[in-house]
Amino acid sequence: MKILFCNFEYPPLGGGGGVINALLAEELASRHEVTVLTSQGLDLPFKEEINGVRIIRVPVYFRRQQATASMGSMLAYLPMGIRAGRKLLSGDAFDVINTHFVLPSGPVGDALSVYSGIPNILSVHGGDLYDPSKFSSPHKHLVLRLWINRLLRRANAVVGQSENTLQNMRKFYTPEIEGIRIPLGIKRPGAVEPNREKSGFTRDDFLFVTVGRLVARKSIDQLISVIGQLQEKNIHLLVVGTGPKEALLREQAGALGLDGQVHFMGHVSDDEKYRILKMSDVFISSSQHEGFGIVYLEAMAMGLPVICYDYGGQTDFLDDRKTGRVIPLNDTVCLFEACREMVRDRSGREQAGEENISRVEDLFIDSCARHYERVFDAVISGS
Repeated sequence: MKILFCNFEYPPLGGGGGVINALLAEELASRHEVTVLTSQGLDLPFKEEINGVRIIRVPVYFRRQQATASMGSMLAYLPMGIRAGRKLLSGDAFDVINTHFVLPSGPVGDALSVYSGIPNILSVHGGDLYDPSKFSSPHKHLVLRLWINRLLRRANAVVGQSENTLQNMRKFYTPEIEGIRIPLGIKRPGAVEPNREKSGFTRDDFLFVTVGRLVARKSIDQLISVIGQLQEKNIHLLVVGTGPKEALLREQAGALGLDGQVHFMGHVSDDEKYRILKMSDVFISSSQHEGFGIVYLEAMAMGLPVICYDYGGQTDFLDDRKTGRVIPLNDTVCLFEACREMVRDRSGREQAGEENISRVEDLFIDSCARHYERVFDAVISGS
């Protein structure tokens, strides 16, 4: 097949939605011809090939941060993506378009599908439909809901990565569209050599780790508060990632006297991220909502128990007391108790870690790609 992906973010820009698109594109590129139409920004090259994937980046001008897109850059992707996409389609034939994120990428994939007659499969990622932490979340605005409703209806198929995402789609937009659930996947990690001493920790230190962009939705302030409540100097929180909330979070840690226990690791390579996960004891998340949450899979692959809230796509594959703790959303008392329990119960941590290693076997990118191939084939053949 000749596959065209449309996604306003693609590594090194953006977060999980772009990362999973890159993993999917590279996996499919081993068997198909794959092109990605995405945003330029930050002096990235207009065209390049990475791991067999042809990448075309259109200028958006307003992008200032690697981790987070501005509203201007997202809006600019619409006309620039449509213009570049039409030029691409006039000289190249594709079998299928796969558009990731109903907004802002959706209008680009829809317009190119209409222009070329090529079927368009729309993949929704959760936050593009519903983000309770943002006033700008489209489910709160009539015009955006109508726009999304139209894009969902016009797509040849709609894919969601979790039952939670599809439930939100049906609840707020198109109850008549069932959608196709395809769990996301990560690349199978290689051998990882943890080295606590290299990072300044000892065997007696207890390490909680969280990974993600430092934005309001992640509510990392809750995790910092829990570390303070535990009142044990050998308990640490490793915060992997960067974002606009970093300064406030550093200020909070300092005010609580936790400068020596809360460690901001910054943006790291995948190899370094896995090393940090492997040397840690528990993965913890206070995110208010995740459409899926590939960071959970990365932690599971490293044999970590997971503590998280019960709201989001992770409930498809995480179970309370089996994979760690899955606790009521924003129940910070329960969050504290779960952390204290994990610190004290080494046997429970080990059992949860073993369970997670077993479960993640079905959640690697090769499985995700095979699901997408079947959907692509069905849409192309009209079956």
